[in-house]
Amino acid sequence: MSTETILILGGSFAGLGAAHYLLKHVVPTLPKKEGVTYNVTLVNPSKDLFWRIAGPRASVSKDMMPTKKLFYPIEPAFTYAFPKFKFVQGTATHVDPAGQTVSVTTAEGEQQSIPYTSLVIATGVTTPSPLFTQTTGAAALESVYDAFQAGLKNAKTVVIGGGGPVGVETAGEIAEYLNGKPGFLQSAPKNPKAKVTLISGDKKLLPILREGISQQAEQLLKRVGANVVYNAKVVSSVKEGEKTKVELSNGETIEADIYIDATGVRPNTGFLPKEWLDNRNKVAVNAKTLRVEHEAAGPRVYAVGDVASYTRGGVVDMADAIPVAMTNLKIDLIAHLTGAPPTGDRHYTANLKESQVVPIGTQKGVGAFNGNKLPSLMVWGIKGRDYMIGMLAEPTVRGDGFKKDPKWTPVQTATSNAGLSSG
Repeated sequence: MSTETILILGGSFAGLGAAHYLLKHVVPTLPKKEGVTYNVTLVNPSKDLFWRIAGPRASVSKDMMPTKKLFYPIEPAFTYAFPKFKFVQGTATHVDPAGQTVSVTTAEGEQQSIPYTSLVIATGVTTPSPLFTQTTGAAALESVYDAFQAGLKNAKTVVIGGGGPVGVETAGEIAEYLNGKPGFLQSAPKNPKAKVTLISGDKKLLPILREGISQQAEQLLKRVGANVVYNAKVVSSVKEGEKTKVELSNGETIEADIYIDATGVRPNTGFLPKEWLDNRNKVAVNAKTLRVEHEAAGPRVYAVGDVASYTRGGVVDMADAIPVAMTNLKIDLIAHLTGAPPTGDRHYTANLKESQVVPIGTQKGVGAFNGNKLPSLMVWGIKGRDYMIGMLAEPTVRGDGFKKDPKWTPVQTATSNAGLSSG
């Protein structure tokens, strides 16, 4: 008896989506061979999906965002697929492409070597601030929130570095929490309790949105008592006693009770061979097929989600990318198992239309979807009300978005993928 294992590294949005798609649309279609079984194994440091979208509000107040709404157990969502699904709570530390194995340190500190026939890298990204990333279990992140919220209650000066959506959302949540909700038609708090400053390295906030929406975001931030400094980057932040000294590239230094680094994300690729990565340390994939094509990676290796080079990030993109990558995995795997030439690829096309939804406090927000500007009330309805927990959290962990597979037309290419189906 032999087992063909499809190994997924990472159990956040991309990894869960890939696992559900494979179990619903790929494994049932694989060749029935005597003595051969198929298995999807998911490796993730936490046993829960952390709803990181809600991080800006969850970090500020448990009353505004209860902890119980942030974590969703992974394993129970796959009971329909047992025994073809296996979950390992652990962290990948090394990949051996020649031997097609991944070394994993489990939550108990044990070392495992997991063999794979196909490998899916969905390890995501880490934020510089611990407020927005779950690195181990739920308890560790709850402790981070407890400590942060204890200091926030009496803070008089808060500095947030980064003018992207996480920075803007965090500034809005903190400013409203400390300064209160603004009155009707009020342009700024009359007696703000705290000075909240958002540092943007660009000439505008929210770089992928148009100028007018960025300006609207600034006005809504001012309405809750947050000010913006443009064209400046945080050079350093040094804790000195109870204060943090924040040095900016424009020569200014701000002394803050609290400093939050929301300047971007770092791909979780430290365990991978350097030659698999691009110049941003993301997994370099074919932008159409989402395969890792570097010869050193070996056959049947794919990457999905924010860790991969094809995407500018965000969970919406995964609805398009996961079916592509997992279909091409199926094509390559069937060719490997049968010895027959692979059929035509499925291709990914990025949706680069202006799409981003950014709550600012609990009442307002800005955004656009598919190139259309959204009114503030709609931003609140889509995301600002509860950061999409009621609408998407449980369906995401259950894989509801992948119950059906959209129709597609195979693309025959001159180069073919036959070379990737051996080994």
